[in-house]
This record gives sequence, C-alpha cells and structure tokens, in this order.
Amino acid sequence: MIWGFSPCGMQTNHTKTCASDPLHSGTWENVNHATGTIISIVTTKTLILGLGNVLMGDEGIGVYVVRAIEKEALPADVECLDGGTGGFTLLEPLENADRIIIIDAANDGNPIGTVSRTTPRFSRDYPPTLTAHDVGMKDLLDMFYIRGGNHDIVLYAITIDPKQPIRMSLSEGGETAAAEAAQQVLKEIREGVPAA
Repeated sequence: MIWGFSPCGMQTNHTKTCASDPLHSGTWENVNHATGTIISIVTTKTLILGLGNVLMGDEGIGVYVVRAIEKEALPADVECLDGGTGGFTLLEPLENADRIIIIDAANDGNPIGTVSRTTPRFSRDYPPTLTAHDVGMKDLLDMFYIRGGNHDIVLYAITIDPKQPIRMSLSEGGETAAAEAAQQVLKEIREGVPAA
C-alpha cells in the first residue's frame, strides 16, 4: 500500500488526507479510505516571530505586535516568539516551524504606518528593514536557506520613520500600525487567508 498526503477528500492510491481547515487547524489526518482507519495525524507548527528593538521606539514594532497577538486565543499549533534584535539563536525556532510569519519594521519607501504583507521566496526579495538588529533579517534568512530551510514564510513589514526620536514606546502612528498588523496576522492564522 502506498501512503500519501493530498488535499482533503482527494485520494492518493489507498489513502486520503482530511482536515476541516488545514491552514487554520494545522492538523492533517492520513486515512485509509478502504477501512476508514486513521493511519497517522500530522500537525504543522506556525511560528509568529516579532523582530525589533523596543528601546528604539517604532523600530521595535514587530515585538509589540507579537506581544499583542500572544494575548489572544490562538490555535494550539501557533507559537509566538519575541525575537528582539534577532541573532542566529533564532535559527532553531525557524527550522522547527512548518510555517513562519515574521513581523518587522521597514524603511521601504511606503507611507509611514503602511502594513505590507509579502511572501518573498529568497532573502534578497525582502524589503529594506532597519539596521538596529544584531543580525539583520536578511542575514538570518540567508543562513536559514543555506541550512536547508524551505518553509513557507510570510513577512508583515510595517513602514516606520527611520528618523524618529529614540523613545521606549511606540509613537501614536506606530500604535495604530501595530494594532492593524496584529489584526491582519490574527485573521490569517484563524481563517487561513490574509486580511483583504
């Protein structure tokens, strides 16, 4: 008998894979359709990683967003991580996730407060982020890909003013953008689709 995974209800030889909402639940059942027996259950893990330096105001917006998200009721397969200013210690959590959502501040030329969702394939496809991180996001992702990482990655980049004064809290515009980003990420992980 050949075992395989396929979208819910489709058959691959003598098995089928069922999940009522695979993007939301992260759980797949490998079922022998001849007997109706569940052969195995595979759970995928989603990592929500917030990056930034909270000692530098809006530059820490990714951390503020992930902190807001982790206060919400989340599916069991979702893990939130305050990545702070980055570093190669984040490689292990990235490698252990099946799906990754990264939230970071950006200096990408969009109007301040813009929340952009992208699904870049390579690190060079990421928009310019700020340099106050210990290891830049692009460096971290380059190492992730070099080490064989090939998971789905979504980036929520929040455009901030790179010339803002140093402060230990978000600006008013930063708070608004952080709340918007948190709602978009929550919609995506709960409903399996990006916010419109």
